[in-house]
Amino acid sequence: MTVSFVGVGRMGANMARRLKDKGYTIGGVYDVRSDVARELAAELGCAAPATLAELSATGDVILTVVTDDPAMRGIFGLDGSADHLLGNAAGKIFINCATVSPQVHLDVETAARAAGAASLEACMASSITQARQGTLYLMIAGDEAVFHRAEPLLRDLSAALRYVGKTGEAAKVKALVNMVMNINTAGLAEGLGLGAALGLDLTMLREVFSQTGANSRVLETDGEDMQNREHSCFFSAAHAAKDSGIALELARAAGLNLPLAAATKAQYDRLVAEGFGELDKSGIAELTFPGRGKKN
Repeated sequence: MTVSFVGVGRMGANMARRLKDKGYTIGGVYDVRSDVARELAAELGCAAPATLAELSATGDVILTVVTDDPAMRGIFGLDGSADHLLGNAAGKIFINCATVSPQVHLDVETAARAAGAASLEACMASSITQARQGTLYLMIAGDEAVFHRAEPLLRDLSAALRYVGKTGEAAKVKALVNMVMNINTAGLAEGLGLGAALGLDLTMLREVFSQTGANSRVLETDGEDMQNREHSCFFSAAHAAKDSGIALELARAAGLNLPLAAATKAQYDRLVAEGFGELDKSGIAELTFPGRGKKN
């Protein structure tokens, strides 16, 4: 089986490295930043096609790891782009890993079927380290028969693999995962920020949080980083804002008002507006700790 990649930023590149290590042939890699694709191609010993149409020809399975709805629509030609993946796609499987709106996955599935190809959602609830180690948490949706065809490859990328149902369902679950994670992150930033303002020992405070009802996965991953103002990016503030927006759109369509999710998105939007969008999501602490704030 030959595997190719569209989108080889921090996640996509490490997924490609993982599959190379597992013995897969990497046919090609493509990125809008062509220099990034060429550098990775040299490392992996594969092609770095200049167009999406050429990239599609290099793999039996194509994994896409792009940023948002417009990018996803673009690579499949849903926005009218002349260069896209579906020109000679018959028999291929597209595994789409981006956090995008459920409707985009449905539209991609329709277009792929019309081209004689198949598609799956493979939403990731993990980060860069897990991508490299092959320990991703993957939520899969789409045609179950296609899932079983791709399952060995997906298992080589993951420590936890969950098939959740028809196309669009994984995107819904992923939106809710990130919505709750972002709320927890914003709440932790406020708790630690207030603790700092009150002159409390933040290491002690984090330990108390960890042993009480204030505990959370985010406390484990982000608490010390917030305290130390260490926001190297694993999941960006800009992506947090985008993903909270997807969840809020789903809520509006369902007729629900989610004030905590809305307030959290507003905080991340503010963080992006103040120039901190490429910080890790833990960077939201820049808005709550005394003495922090806008870039100079």
